[in-house]
Amino acid sequence: MRSAIPTLLALLVLGVAGCDETSTAPRDVTPPAAPRGFYSVTGDGQVSLRWLANTEADVAGYRLYQAPCESGTGCPYDRIGATSATDFVASGLTNGVTRYYAVAAVDQAGNESALSYETVFDTPRPQGAGLALLNFVNGTGNSGWDFSAFTRRDKNDPLTDMYYGDNGSVRQMFTTGVQVSPGVFSYTDIQDYGYAASLDAVDFAPSAGWSPTGTVELIPGHCYVVWTWDDHYAKFRVNSIFQTYVDIDWAYQTAAGNGELRARQVKPQHSSPRSPSWIRSGTGPVAGL
Repeated sequence: MRSAIPTLLALLVLGVAGCDETSTAPRDVTPPAAPRGFYSVTGDGQVSLRWLANTEADVAGYRLYQAPCESGTGCPYDRIGATSATDFVASGLTNGVTRYYAVAAVDQAGNESALSYETVFDTPRPQGAGLALLNFVNGTGNSGWDFSAFTRRDKNDPLTDMYYGDNGSVRQMFTTGVQVSPGVFSYTDIQDYGYAASLDAVDFAPSAGWSPTGTVELIPGHCYVVWTWDDHYAKFRVNSIFQTYVDIDWAYQTAAGNGELRARQVKPQHSSPRSPSWIRSGTGPVAGL
């Protein structure tokens, strides 16, 4: 049998060599830059968050944060998820409730950047597609739409916000009014916002330009903004139109007085990124990065 001593000595030599600290690279403690170009797109019970990819080669992914109010006002951000992509959907939200969002980059060593520069907030709102409103000339039932209840109504129903009509030459959407006190009426306003490939093109309700007659001519591909009698904003897009009915996509803002119909990219309002101190500690584990 061969002696085990030479083998043991060789292992000891290798062990000592492996502990040579001079051959160990310094640990990476430099965090990535804060992500830029952060913005949101409003959805129904959800918010889509998007940003530009970081340019550092060692970035492993991103962490998303949410707060009930803007940073600096006593609202630390809670971590809501992580992704290796440059988009994330915050779901399970309550329509009509505004939330603030931020994103941070994380590198392969686990270093996390400061939060994004942009102040991004969003208010989810209900929406629908393929709604058919019938021509009231052929019968008033199901010609009207109640945005607040997300339901079709009779043209003459007091809860109807708008209704469709085609007299054979002009196809129009009509709005209604409600008597709020004796002799005092509040009317729903409407205006043509122009052609767009999708309803997302309408991001925020305008402050002027409402139709003086409370009616608009309907044109396929055009988007329209509605300001209801009870101070809610809505929008719809004409997909197709016929003498018997009009097919529309729609969205409604449940927060009274809030003109946000699709969140716009917000220009940076901070001279530097927000520090990690804005992140709430002890929020529990989140799967991912």
